[in-house]
Amino acid sequence: MTVRTLEQFLATTQEKDVSADAFELENPHLLEVRLDGMVWAKSGAMVARKGAVKFTREGILEQGLGTLLKKMASGEGLKLMKAEGQGRVYLADAGKQITLLRLAGESIFVNGNDVLAFESGVQSKITMMRKVAGMLSGGLFNIRLSGHGIVAITSHYEPLTLPVNARTGPIFTDPNATVAWAGTLTPELVTDISLGTLLGRGSGESLQMRFAGEGWVVVQPYEEVTFQAKG
Repeated sequence: MTVRTLEQFLATTQEKDVSADAFELENPHLLEVRLDGMVWAKSGAMVARKGAVKFTREGILEQGLGTLLKKMASGEGLKLMKAEGQGRVYLADAGKQITLLRLAGESIFVNGNDVLAFESGVQSKITMMRKVAGMLSGGLFNIRLSGHGIVAITSHYEPLTLPVNARTGPIFTDPNATVAWAGTLTPELVTDISLGTLLGRGSGESLQMRFAGEGWVVVQPYEEVTFQAKG
C-alpha cells in the first residue's frame, strides 16, 4: 500500500459533492444523505451527522396495524428510524456495499436486512412469503418499497442481477443470498429433497426461492443468515 502524506490522505478521503440528489455515495460502503425534511433509515446505521438533525425510532403503528402484527409474529425484521431536519447524515451497515436505486412509480421487494435508507416519497410494507412459517429463520419477511424517490440497498460484495422471463424459465436462489426482486414477481419457497440428501443436510441449499414470470432477481455472493438484532 502506498504511503501518503497527511495532506494527500485528507484530500482523497474528504467528502465530495458531485450529485444534486439527496442521496450520494461517498464510497461504495458509505452513504451521505443531504437532509432537508425527512428520510427513513435502518436503525443504528448512522456513523456521523452534522446540522440540526433529529432521530426518532419508528412508531409502533407508524406503518399500520398489519405491519405491527407481522413484526410481532416474527419478533425481528427491519427496524427503521426517522431522520428529520436540515443537515447531513452518513449511513453504513457493517461495511456492506451500497446500491442506490431511483423509483419512479415502480415497486421492488428487498430482503429486510438489506434496506439501508429511502426517501419520504417511498412507501414501505412488510410482506410475508407463503408457505414458509417455521421453515426459514429470518427469511419470512421482506419489504415492499414503492413510490417515487431514491432507495439505498446493501449487499455483501458486488450483486448479480438475473433476468426472469419465459426464455430463462424459473430461477432458483438461496434465500440467504437473495437481496431483491422485481415487484412483478411472487416467489415460492421450494424444497429440493435430492439436493438436501446429496449435501447431507436438511436445510440451506435444499431450501430455495423459485421465481417465475417476468422480472429480475438480485443475489449476492454471500449467505447472510443473521437478521437485524432484536430490541
